[in-house]
Amino acid sequence: MASVATRIEQWPAEERPRERLYHKGADALADAELLAIQLGTGVRGKSAVDVARELLVQYGSLSRLAARSVAELAGVAGVGRAKAVRLAAAFELTRRLRSRNGAERIVLASPDQVFARYGPLMEDLDREVFRAALLDAQNGLLRDVVVSEGTLSASLVHPREVFKPAILESAASVILLHNHPSGDPTPSREDLRLTRQLVECAQLLELRVHDHVIIGHGRYVSLAQRGGV
Repeated sequence: MASVATRIEQWPAEERPRERLYHKGADALADAELLAIQLGTGVRGKSAVDVARELLVQYGSLSRLAARSVAELAGVAGVGRAKAVRLAAAFELTRRLRSRNGAERIVLASPDQVFARYGPLMEDLDREVFRAALLDAQNGLLRDVVVSEGTLSASLVHPREVFKPAILESAASVILLHNHPSGDPTPSREDLRLTRQLVECAQLLELRVHDHVIIGHGRYVSLAQRGGV
């Protein structure tokens, strides 16, 4: 068992993260304390707060920690599978809350609206992910699909995987999205080539590619605005 000094339940009540959050609110807690609540327990010789602080030091920031995969977190000393799952769930809930625009019907009529929804979901990922947002005739979001998850530098995308869901949903148009893990959304030559290929395929299927939005850290590039769609 952990020593008395490292067991949070033995701390004075006013110093325990859970009690402080309940009585003073979440904004009164530091990042490490909020992480400690998600971890639940520490390990021999270390409290949950100690483990949380070490995670923040190891990854450099909360956003970089949130970008790690659940498998990677599970391999960190003091975390393990169960705690990694709790952390990953909390991070994903945060992304989804940030991506909601508050309306029951989601409309994606402009690149700004696209980035407001998908930036929080994609800007901090450490791998390249390609998604397709399927729209109705009024640019309302029907659903979105993850088409491909690639490496840090490349993602393989086949037109069949992009447009089959659009056909099944009777979508009027499609918005293509992918992120650059480097944080720089400047389109590469491969991005432009792939966009041209998908636009041509969509035309054969009588579908419209409304835009291809490339997401970086805090910014994006719309290929429609650049005349590339």
